[in-house]
Parts: sequence; C-alpha cells; structure tokens
Amino acid sequence: MAKRRRRSRALLAALLVAAVGSACGVESGGPATSSPSKGAAGHQSPSAVEGRPGQQAAGKHPPGSAGARAEYAENVRRIQAARAVAAKKWGLAATPLPAPPPPAVKPRITTRQGFEVEGGDELPPIFTTVPVKDKVVFLTMDDGAEKDPELLRMMSELKIPYSAFLSDYVTKDNYGYFKQMQDRGVSLHNHTINHRYMPGLSYEEQKREICEQQDNIEQRFGKRPPLFRPPYGNYNVDTLRAAKECGVKAAPLWASEAFPDHMEWREWDEDLHPGDIVLTHFRGPGDWNGTMPDMIRQVMKTITGRGYAVAKLEDYV
Repeated sequence: MAKRRRRSRALLAALLVAAVGSACGVESGGPATSSPSKGAAGHQSPSAVEGRPGQQAAGKHPPGSAGARAEYAENVRRIQAARAVAAKKWGLAATPLPAPPPPAVKPRITTRQGFEVEGGDELPPIFTTVPVKDKVVFLTMDDGAEKDPELLRMMSELKIPYSAFLSDYVTKDNYGYFKQMQDRGVSLHNHTINHRYMPGLSYEEQKREICEQQDNIEQRFGKRPPLFRPPYGNYNVDTLRAAKECGVKAAPLWASEAFPDHMEWREWDEDLHPGDIVLTHFRGPGDWNGTMPDMIRQVMKTITGRGYAVAKLEDYV
C-alpha cells in the first residue's frame, strides 16, 4: 500500500513538472496548450475546484509566464485535494489521476485498420482509440435507459469527464435528466432514435434514424452532435454515408467496456492503451449486477490502478 501511495505521489509530481515545463498557462476562459512539436498529445486541464469536468480555469497571469505555470500547478493540487475527499465519499479505491491540458491542435483521426468500408475515404472515420502518446482514456456512456441521480452527483464531485451517446426511445421520458448532465459539462451525442441494427436497414431508414436524432438533440439541448456511435457497433457504408449527410464528423466505437463487476476487452492483451475509448451504458440493477456508481467504482479502479487519467473526448476529437 505504501509503495502504491509513493507511486501515485511520484506520478502526480511528474505531471506537475510536465505541466510547468510545457507552458501550461491559461488565458481567461481559453484553453491551455502543449507543444505539438514535442509529440505530446496533451490532456484535459484540471479546472478550478468549483468548475465542471473539462472546463478550463480562468487565468490571472499571461500565458507562459511563471505566474501562469504556478497557477496551473496550484489548480492541479486543489483539484486533487477535492477529488481525494470525493473519492473517499464515493468509495473509490484511489483518487482519479489528473490529466494535463488538451492538445493545442487536435490529433488527426482516421479509420482503424480493418474497420474500413468500401469507398469510405471521405466518410466519418470509425475508430476505437484516439492517437495520443500520454496515458489518458475517454469514458463514454450509451443509450440512456437508467437515469440515476447519484451518477450526476458522483461524476460532478469526482470531476470525471465523460460523453453520452443517446437513443431517443429511452431518453424521451426524461429529457430533463440529460439537460442536467449537459449543464454539468457533459457533451451529448447521437446513438440513433430507436437503437436498431443499422446494416439491416435501407439507406433512407438509416438516414432517418440518424438525422432525426441529430435534429432532436439540437432542438432539445441546443447543439447538433458532431459524433455518432452506431448501435451495437455495427455499420456499413450506408450508415456512414447517412451520418455524413446528417452532419456527423466522426464515429467512435470502443476498445473496452465497463460493467459493475468486470471489464470486457477488444484487444488481445486485455489492457488499456493511450487514447482508448471506454464504453459503458446507462444501466441499473435490473439489467446488470450493480448500480451506475458501482460501475464507476469498477472502471475507475481499473483506469487509475493502471496509471491512466480520464480526459474529455471532445478536447481531442
């Protein structure tokens, strides 16, 4: 246990040094930057303790100045102190690790090898991992069936960023829940209207499933989603053609999936990798062996225990 604590402190110290050394100051309301010329992909900057996950703190000093670097390091320390308290409250095995600022330039996303469709070069890319070098992963939640208020409180207090991919047939009974989620800094994306098996539909039927949900999210929540995840991870060229026609820019899948009592892996080594997208679902005891907070405890035990931080997907894609 003592060895683990020393390792965690050493990692936090290294992150602070990296932050200071990469001129991580922030402008008022603006993003911090890291140098792309050094090959560092960068991460989400911790916000002020009172801020939302993924939200930048307002800086008091000129970018790149010693004052800005010191302010950034102090913000990290304050965030981690608050997270440590929240981690004990919510029963996490360890305090979530901090992530440095997002990249000044988002990485170029391409379709994963073996996931291509014929003639898909100009279509939204399908990918399971964002090309970064730092030890960050991205947490995503699908569907929207379970609307657990404890999840909202837990994620806000722990300041863990995540992205929601919503299907209207299970969210329409309580849009207000997802508005609360959006107000806490969560981005809401497209998972179709009815969660149907897309390759079994005609092009027009697929377009209706995707475009109607694009319109619905825009009307309900004020922003048209740039990201789309096909139900079950199944798609064909018509799926991606329709998605592009509806304004989708990219179609993230996942590298691993989280449950309250275990993880499932796409890769042979059953491990996390820099930039991996982690999938889970809005589910409860009626569907799996635990609650949404139980699932968060399980997935964060894996993520933190393997030395990774959770970053905000929209800062990279």
